[in-house]
Amino acid sequence: MSVATGTDNIGTTILQHLREALRHGDILLALGVVTILVVLILPMPRMLLDFSLAISITFSVLILMVSLFISKPLEFSSFPTVLLISTMLRLSLNLASTRLILSHGHEGPDAAGRVIEAFGGFVMQGNFVIGIIVFAILVIVNFVVITKGSGRIAEVAARFSLDAMPGKQMAIDADLSAGLIDEKEARRRRKNLEDESSFFGAMDGAAKFVRGDAVAGLLIVFINIIAGMIIGVGEMHLSFAVAASDYTNLTVGDGLVSQIPALIVSTAAGLMVSKGNAEGSTDKALFSQLGGYPKALALSAVLMVSLSLLPGIPMLPFLSLGALTGVSAYALIRRKEDAQAAVTRLESEQAKAPPAEEPISTALAIDDLRLELGYALLPLINDARGYRLTDQIKALRRQLASDMGFVMPSVRILDNMQLGANAYVIRVKEVEAGRGDLRPGQFLVMDPRGDRITLPGEETVEPTFGLPAMWVEEQYREEASFRGYTVVDPATVVTTHLTEVLKDNMSDLLSYSEAQKLLDELPKQNQKLVADLIPAHISLNSLQRVLQGLLSERVSIRDLPVILEGVSEASGYTKNITMITEHVRSRLGRHICNANMGPDGYIPLVALSPQWEQAFAESLVGQGDDRQLAMAPSRLQDFIGAVRQTYDRLAMEGQAPVLLTSPNVRPYVRSIIERFRPATVVISQSEIHPKAKLRTQAQI
Repeated sequence: MSVATGTDNIGTTILQHLREALRHGDILLALGVVTILVVLILPMPRMLLDFSLAISITFSVLILMVSLFISKPLEFSSFPTVLLISTMLRLSLNLASTRLILSHGHEGPDAAGRVIEAFGGFVMQGNFVIGIIVFAILVIVNFVVITKGSGRIAEVAARFSLDAMPGKQMAIDADLSAGLIDEKEARRRRKNLEDESSFFGAMDGAAKFVRGDAVAGLLIVFINIIAGMIIGVGEMHLSFAVAASDYTNLTVGDGLVSQIPALIVSTAAGLMVSKGNAEGSTDKALFSQLGGYPKALALSAVLMVSLSLLPGIPMLPFLSLGALTGVSAYALIRRKEDAQAAVTRLESEQAKAPPAEEPISTALAIDDLRLELGYALLPLINDARGYRLTDQIKALRRQLASDMGFVMPSVRILDNMQLGANAYVIRVKEVEAGRGDLRPGQFLVMDPRGDRITLPGEETVEPTFGLPAMWVEEQYREEASFRGYTVVDPATVVTTHLTEVLKDNMSDLLSYSEAQKLLDELPKQNQKLVADLIPAHISLNSLQRVLQGLLSERVSIRDLPVILEGVSEASGYTKNITMITEHVRSRLGRHICNANMGPDGYIPLVALSPQWEQAFAESLVGQGDDRQLAMAPSRLQDFIGAVRQTYDRLAMEGQAPVLLTSPNVRPYVRSIIERFRPATVVISQSEIHPKAKLRTQAQI
């Protein structure tokens, strides 16, 4: 009992020491490399050489096993470094054994240690000619076959990987732009692409280590034999036959001890670079692919049996292998037939079974965005000419996220047989938000000047903005562009309409969960601000209402950290959502001014007169959250008429200015304007950036 306890204590102590050593792996690696370099300079005792040769063989076998069991080459990305270390280890041991052979070779077969003696005696069996031939064959196999082939594969793989990198990066960017992957997945794919390119480039260089190792081993054997016989005959006064036998046995034994690990590592390198895109470990990749074609196995079995019947050829090995291959082919064929029968039986059972009743809860699900198409518009989804509607919608999601900071929900596209053949309907939360008619195969032409279009075609109205337009055949497309008309394809018409519908309904589509998702996706350095703000100063629901208020007036929420800072400042003195939103708008003044700047660099303005400013200020009643506008209906009609008259006159001149008010009345003026001119932007003086250039067009 005490002996067992002592053994357990020793085992526990060893494990503890191993854990401590692994914690300082960098120090151990540095000591190992320094030890390899020291061996190149200082002599090594025979016992230590035996132990080091055992380490070299074990290390090479470990490398081969890891190469066999990994699923893809990048899982062993440190292979070039490991290859360099193993090569240096073998060369240093070659030098140490050479020193022992040349200095003590006359003492007998164990002059360079027991490992070299055992390898030399086992392989050569007392005949050094056999040993030289075996060693030469190992060198040829390693140098000419494995090393050369793996080096060529590594070179080609490195070249192809480097050439394919731009295309792969563009594919990743395309998937990211289309919304098929997120930023995290894109970064992971780019990292894998960089690692793959670096790995194959390093493997191309590392293959030279293996090739040089084989050449060095051959030269070392040649030098040892010549130098050993010179030392044995000249200094030790041995006969030529004895010197040739002793030094050749030791040298060939040493060469075998070094070449066998070198051959193992070369095989591992060949496995690494030749694995390519095969998924899974090597055994799964080989057996699944070689055994995946039972007809090939059956033909191989027929060939084996035919060879066994030829006169002079031993029947047993070929007949047994043919029988084994035939049985395997039969078993694989039966397995495939059984699998196919099971699939057929399952499909027939599913066809016969009554359809499962759809849960009532599915009827409660609402599509945030739905696009319904008439049957004649279905080809727009897979237009062979490149005008694919789905691709344009994916690009729209990316554009909205970049411009507005709003992540557009996915659009469900359905065919609706109740619609006209060329009609489409856009629904937001199951409610119709827009509709139009298209002409597949034709192009919609509009004149930016508003003049009549003088091309043959079908007159119509552009569905998004209600402008006069015309559908023309494709043959008139170039002529329309030459005349300065705006020409769009049917898919672009739908996408433009969908864009405007989205911008009008972004506030409704920004749900509680979407607001939470925007906060979760903020960079790490902004998460402290979120934690301090929510829920201590404002609830997530209130923040959602602030963001909805900004989106309802088409103010971008992409700069979410600035918005959160503004909310944090305003929530210190008020809980009124309107007042918090107005304060945030003042913090976003730079963005608001930039969005409304004209092509000449100026912001066109229509100022609200002091009389109307005073009228609105005097019409505000209540305090805090109960504050509201109580203006007489007649005064409201006068105000609406004045705004319409001013803006209609400016629109005739091609102007679309913003309406400038004081900060106190801006939200109330906007609540009136949005009912009859929703596209008109209303800003306050506090939202004007100090560096913005203004140009007043009129006054109301």
